[in-house]
Amino acid sequence: ESNSRRAVSRGYLGELLRLYQDWHHNDVSNNYIYIRRGLLLCLKHITNIQLGRETFLDSHGMEILFTSVQDGLCCKNLDPITTTVIQILRKCYPKESLPLRRVTSSYCFPLPGNAKVEPPCEGSESKCLKGDESDGEEEVEKCLDNEDVESKDEDYDLETDVNKLRSQPVLDRPEEELGQYEAMCPELSQNFQVLEFESEEEKCLENRTESLPSTPSHFIPSAASVRHSNCKWRNQSVTETGPDPGKNNFKAPLQCWTKEEKCRWDQNDEKRDNEEAAQDADSCEEEHPTRSHVLALRPPPEDAGERLESSDLVTKLLEKHQGDIPFHSPHFYMARAKCVKSIPSYKDLAFPDFWGHQTPPHSKPLLERNYGVQRDKVLDDIRRLLQPGDVIGRTVFDLDEPSPSSPGVPGCLKFFSQFESGNLRKAIQVREFEYDLIMNADVNSNQHHQWFYFEVREMKLAVSYRFNIINCEKFNSQFNYGMQPVMYSVKEALQGRPRWLRAGHDICYYKNHYRCRAATGGGMRGKFYYTLTFSIKFPHKDDVCYLAYHYPYTYSTMMSHLDILEHSRNPKKVYWRQQTLCQTLGGNGCPLLTITAMPESKTGEDLEQFSSRPYVFLTARVHPGESNASWVMKGTLEFLVSTDPIADLLRKCFIFKIIPMLNPDGVING
Repeated sequence: ESNSRRAVSRGYLGELLRLYQDWHHNDVSNNYIYIRRGLLLCLKHITNIQLGRETFLDSHGMEILFTSVQDGLCCKNLDPITTTVIQILRKCYPKESLPLRRVTSSYCFPLPGNAKVEPPCEGSESKCLKGDESDGEEEVEKCLDNEDVESKDEDYDLETDVNKLRSQPVLDRPEEELGQYEAMCPELSQNFQVLEFESEEEKCLENRTESLPSTPSHFIPSAASVRHSNCKWRNQSVTETGPDPGKNNFKAPLQCWTKEEKCRWDQNDEKRDNEEAAQDADSCEEEHPTRSHVLALRPPPEDAGERLESSDLVTKLLEKHQGDIPFHSPHFYMARAKCVKSIPSYKDLAFPDFWGHQTPPHSKPLLERNYGVQRDKVLDDIRRLLQPGDVIGRTVFDLDEPSPSSPGVPGCLKFFSQFESGNLRKAIQVREFEYDLIMNADVNSNQHHQWFYFEVREMKLAVSYRFNIINCEKFNSQFNYGMQPVMYSVKEALQGRPRWLRAGHDICYYKNHYRCRAATGGGMRGKFYYTLTFSIKFPHKDDVCYLAYHYPYTYSTMMSHLDILEHSRNPKKVYWRQQTLCQTLGGNGCPLLTITAMPESKTGEDLEQFSSRPYVFLTARVHPGESNASWVMKGTLEFLVSTDPIADLLRKCFIFKIIPMLNPDGVING
C-alpha cells in the first residue's frame, strides 16, 4: 500500500500506462506477453487503493486499456493480458447506486405490534457511496471464465464420528407439552365405524357435479380464521367415495363430493347444494369484498389491449383447452386464485399458471458455455461508460411509478409482473434490443434478490434480445455452469404446445459496478451487486412470453392441485385429511396434509396397526424463490396417493404429515 501511494505521488502510474502502450504497439508477434502482463500487474496493485483508482481514471487509463484489449479477444495466447486488463477495468469502473429511488422493497406490510411500516428515506442508496471504498481494499480476482470460488473455511461441519450423528433416545421437551399437537393428529382418534356405503348412495355421489372444488376437510379454526375466512367452503368427511384413480388416469375430475356421516338427500337437498356450489365462486367477494377480487386473465397476443375477465372471451379460450394436462384444471385454478391475499392485491392472472403446462418433450442437457462470453459482457458494460452514444437509458416499466394509461414506446418491449409470484420491479431500455432489469426485494426488506418472473410482449421475430438482471446478490450462480432461465410462449400454448422450456444463450453471471451498503447486503455480502445476463430469440412475432428463474409454482397452483388430488384418489384405500396449520400474516391458509392407508378393517387389531404407524414429516418451500422444491413435493404427493404398489406399501407402513408450502406469503408476493 505504501509503495502504491509513492508510485501515485511520483507520477509513476502515467509512466506505466505509456510503457504498456509502447510494448503493446511494438510487440506485434506477442513474444513478450509476460513483460506486458508485468506492467499490468503493477497497475493492478496501484489501483487497489482509492487514490490509485482516481489517478487511473484521470490519466484515461480506462480508455487506454479498453482500446488495447480489443485486439486480443480472439487470441487465447493473450488470455493472461486480457484477464488482467478486465480485472483492472472492472475494479476502476466508477461505482454507482442502483437506478432506484430507494432500494427497499416496493411492498410494505405492517407486522403485528408495529403501528406502521416506516418508509425508507429517499435516495438512501446513493448517499452511502461516498467514502465507502476504503484504502487497501483488495479484491480476490478469479479468472473471469472460471468463477469457481474456493472456500477457505475448514470442513468443521463434516462429522466423522457416526455415533455423534445418531438421534438421542430422549424427548427434546417435556412429554406433557406434546399434547398441544393432538389437533394436528386427528387420525389417531378417527372413528372408522362406517367404512362402506350403500351402492345407491355411491352412485348418487358420483353423479353429482359442481363447478368448484370443495373445502379442505376438518379445518382447524383459529381466532383469525373465524373472523377472516378466505372462502366459504363446505365441510367434508375423510371417508367420502369416488372413482378409482387408476380408471381416470388422474385427469382433473368433473365431480366433487360432499358428505356428512351418511349420504342422504332428496331432490330439494340436491337443488340446494347445486345452488351453494354456484355461489361458492362469489362467496369471498360477497362476504369479504376487501379480501376477494375479480381476476382478469392477461390478454393473449390476438387480444392485446383487452382485459379478459370471467366472460365469454375466457370461455372461448377455455374451449381450446384440451384438458390433457395432468392434475391441472383452469377452473379450479381461478377458483383458488380469487381467494388469495397479496400485498399489491393482484388483479391479473398470468397465462401460464391459468392455462397449465405439459412436460417438455425431451430432456435438455446443460448449456455449453461459449469461450470468453463473460469477459465480452463485462467489456460491453464498460463500453457503456466510454462510448455512451448508443445508450438509450429509458425506463419502460416501473413498479414504483406505474403508468397504466401509457400506450408504450413503439418498437420497445412491454413488461408486466403484477400477478401471483411475479417479480420484476423495473425495466430500463439500454439499447434497442437490450434491457436492464431490477428485481424487487423481499417484503419490508432491501435485500434477497433471486427470483424473477415477468411477462414480455410486442417482440420482433429473429431478433436477439439481451436481458441484464443487475441486482443479484450471490457470489456465484448455476447460470455460470449451464443453467438457463425458463420461457413460456402463449402462442405456442394456444397452438397445443403449452410448455415451459429452457431458453437463452450467452448466459453468464458476474460482479457489476453497482454498489450497496454493507448493511443492505448483510455485512460482507453487501459489497457489490451481480449481473445475470442472457439473450433470447423469441419464437413468434408479437407473442406474449413469460420468463422466470425456474418453473413457477404458485400458491394457487398448489391449492388447486390439492383439490384435484383429494377428489382423484381412491378413498377406500387412501386416507387423506387436509387441515389448516395456521393463517399466515397475510391471511392465507397454510395447509397440513395427512396421507396414509385406510385400515384394512374395523377390527381392533387393524385399528391398532393404523394408530401405531410411524410418522414421516415432509415440508417444502420455506424459501419461496426455490420453486423446484414445490415440483418435487408435487410429484411426491401424486405418488403417495397413486395405485403404485410401493406407494400402497408406504401408506400401510407410515402416516405422512406434509406441509407442502411453508412460506405461502413469500410465494404469493414473488
